[in-house]
Amino acid sequence: MLGLGCMRFPWDKAETERMILTAIEGGVNFFDTAYLYLNSENTLGEILARHDRRKDVYIATKLPLMMCRSADDFDRFFKEQLRRLQTDYVDYYFLHCLWDFAHWDAFRKLGVEQWLEDKKKTGMIRRIGFSYHGNCNDFLKILHSYPWEFCMIQYNYYDENYQAGKRGLLAAAEKGVSVMIMEPLLGGRLATGLPKQAVDVFAKAGPHRTPAEWAFGWLWNQKEVTVVLSGMSSARIMESNLRSADRFRPLTDQELSIYADVAEVFKKSYKINCTGCNYCLPCPKGINIPSCFSAYNTSYAHGLIAGIILYGTSIAVLTKKPVSPRTCSECGRCEGMCPQNLPIRVNLKKVARRLEPFPVRWGMKLVRRVMSR
Repeated sequence: MLGLGCMRFPWDKAETERMILTAIEGGVNFFDTAYLYLNSENTLGEILARHDRRKDVYIATKLPLMMCRSADDFDRFFKEQLRRLQTDYVDYYFLHCLWDFAHWDAFRKLGVEQWLEDKKKTGMIRRIGFSYHGNCNDFLKILHSYPWEFCMIQYNYYDENYQAGKRGLLAAAEKGVSVMIMEPLLGGRLATGLPKQAVDVFAKAGPHRTPAEWAFGWLWNQKEVTVVLSGMSSARIMESNLRSADRFRPLTDQELSIYADVAEVFKKSYKINCTGCNYCLPCPKGINIPSCFSAYNTSYAHGLIAGIILYGTSIAVLTKKPVSPRTCSECGRCEGMCPQNLPIRVNLKKVARRLEPFPVRWGMKLVRRVMSR
């Protein structure tokens, strides 16, 4: 039911270790990492090896397609991943972040199909799949173009028809392809970022369930979902999610009807569909793009003052080197990396207009001056 997404490991290695061991003891056996997740493969491999738990888990990792320029790169990255993970095989190997059929076809021409098959024959790769960030029509074309064993899609009660969506989920399940779910909480927004009105709707229907538990329940209620991946950042959150999985029971029709009401409330306050994946970073100008968007969304979900305070503390005042979204050079690098295909340059201007009006800019400069003394 529950897998550990390893993109958002805590900076504290001891806490990461506690979280991983808590997960295994609680019954979690699917660990999803990637070459591009900062220090994630190294950390996971080191902890599993130190506690001799490799045999108890399935490791999923991903070929960084965006860094591959030739067929030689496939082996180069894979060998490095085995070294980082301290293993001689990978249970689930993804082609990372396909966004349309042309993207997949380009790597077919480089020979990636034969390479995957060769690795599978040796036992170094046990199962083959792909993660996806594009429209549903291209997802279906990719799905039917190769004998995939699994895939990963972004899917939650707010994003039911986004990207591959429900249609893609059903098509994969019908084909016998296992479906892993990423962003079940929309980067945490469906757990801790809901506006009060939406939280109240859930609380009225089930006072003993957290918003996160409601979000997981919507997914666990669908038989086509193989495993829900959550990018947890502490042992405490892991324990909470394990309890949610243990308590889950099939949802009633009345409970299912609640999600549409919550999604409608959330939609009104959630202006920029950023999940905080950080693929857009580093920005050449040093702008913390996900934090800018988080503060902007907060300003609608919880009020303008709350958004400005978050903006000030996480971007404009208390950071070591405050960088305003106004410094954006509009190079467009970030947009080429964004899995959500967000118009980041346009959105940064919206952030600046809403959260950096002249009185706020003047006040933040004053605070920085005082703090620097």
